[in-house]
Amino acid sequence: GAYAEDGIVQQAVRRLKERWPRLIVITDVCLCEYMSHGHCGVLMPDGAVLNDPTLPLLAKTAVSHAAAGADMVAPSDMMDGRVAAIRAALDEGGLKELPIMSYAVKYAGAYYGPFRDAADSAPSFGDRKSYQMDFRNKKEAIIETQLDIDEGADIIMVKPGMPYLDIAKTVSDTFSVPLAIYHVSGEYSMIKAAAQNGWIDEKSIVLESLTAMKRAGAKMLITYYAVEAAKWLEEN
Repeated sequence: GAYAEDGIVQQAVRRLKERWPRLIVITDVCLCEYMSHGHCGVLMPDGAVLNDPTLPLLAKTAVSHAAAGADMVAPSDMMDGRVAAIRAALDEGGLKELPIMSYAVKYAGAYYGPFRDAADSAPSFGDRKSYQMDFRNKKEAIIETQLDIDEGADIIMVKPGMPYLDIAKTVSDTFSVPLAIYHVSGEYSMIKAAAQNGWIDEKSIVLESLTAMKRAGAKMLITYYAVEAAKWLEEN
């Protein structure tokens, strides 16, 4: 299903491009939604995630997204070597100019809960700490970013956003590749809940948060507040 021509992502991309041809479409490349166990890769019988056998599947998925009309692919699985595998597959398919935005620095943390509940994408057992990053480790961010750049990433990402601004600033200061920051569902939900309870001014908090990410070096912001933020920024 991840790389099927009539897959749900592939259909969505084609419909978006048909209706809004100038819209820039970036697709998340991962396998977790298509696996009964909810992990991002192929599993051993003992439940261990197999890195290398997962790479060809991710590459096929990225190529299928591009064939459907995606303007950029964004691997979020955190398998080692997946950027190189995807780059090679895209190049072989005549898509040498199609860029890759890598989830280069994706920490295993507690801020993804609301998304996982909504998408029913939590692993059926265990967690993703064997392939996502330890939030205590700052040096690994530099190592992972360098590896992805060497493999051909055009944009690199830090995820989550606000709790990792120190990581984002370090990555931005160290590398010249454009940085994206993902303002994730946990951050969004906390702000939304506090605003609904009248504890904070929603607009002010959101714009302050997004500005902090830009100040840390982000050239792109991914946020569930995108529509509201765009309107608020126009008003300012």
